[in-house]
Amino acid sequence: MNRQEYQNYVEQNSPKSPMWRTLVAAFLVGGAICCVGEGVKDVLSLVFKDMPEKTLAIYESCIMIFLGSFFTALGLYDKLGHYAGGGSIIPITGFANSVVSPAMEYNREGVFFGICAKMFVIAGPIIVFGVAASFLVGVIYCFAV
Repeated sequence: MNRQEYQNYVEQNSPKSPMWRTLVAAFLVGGAICCVGEGVKDVLSLVFKDMPEKTLAIYESCIMIFLGSFFTALGLYDKLGHYAGGGSIIPITGFANSVVSPAMEYNREGVFFGICAKMFVIAGPIIVFGVAASFLVGVIYCFAV
């Protein structure tokens, strides 16, 4: 079997992805998570009227991280991710999910060699490339200005 025949075989036998359903679900779920975040911020601003905007943002982030972690622990975030795809990983709750999931999975290996060693298996590269990209943008900005 040559390369072209194999490619035809794979195209015929691989399941077709429902692209439009996936795109719409990702858009709606990601938007809904962001709307929940805005709702949390609005409630916090009503309850704590004199709180500065930066402090509200910190509390909002903490609450959204808690919610993402909590729904991951309940097993609901994985179901949401299965349905929504990329729409569930973009907001801050997706980051919380990417930290909590490996911690839960490797819990049986102990605190140090399980939870602590494996907690950032998924989120670690994201953090590294985020820091590297922000440093690069900072250097470019420093020389551009």
